[in-house]
Amino acid sequence: IYFPKQGEWGAWKYKLALGVEWIVDFGNEDKGIGSGSDQIAPLVGVAFVRGGTVLVPLVQHFVEYDGPDVNQTAFRLITIQSFPNKFWGKLDAKVPIDWENDNAIPATAEAQLGKMFAPWFGTYVDGLFGFGGDSPYDWGVGIGTRFNY
Repeated sequence: IYFPKQGEWGAWKYKLALGVEWIVDFGNEDKGIGSGSDQIAPLVGVAFVRGGTVLVPLVQHFVEYDGPDVNQTAFRLITIQSFPNKFWGKLDAKVPIDWENDNAIPATAEAQLGKMFAPWFGTYVDGLFGFGGDSPYDWGVGIGTRFNY
């Protein structure tokens, strides 16, 4: 994510966020995991920061470059909260419009708890939740690593 502009808006600091996400699907759609497509997803948003709280409303567009068609525009709200002892919590709500599926809205949310062990490395666990009949999954649990560069 690139932050080309920053400033203050009342008690909040802000940064304009431009970026891209690269999604590689490992072909497990027969098990109900993934879309079967490798995707690229540019995004634009604003990061608002106040103390240990970060709010990021953004718009992101997902399109496949290999595999079945994917064409979604997602409206997202990400909230990140810093906790003592280098822990963090994150909520990520996604409300996408699926242009390939009669404008379906496969809404999802992710809740994450993590810990930084060094300024450049941390680990986390997260829970994934789908909402509505068009959701890509009912629920899931994951673990991951975070690298800051």
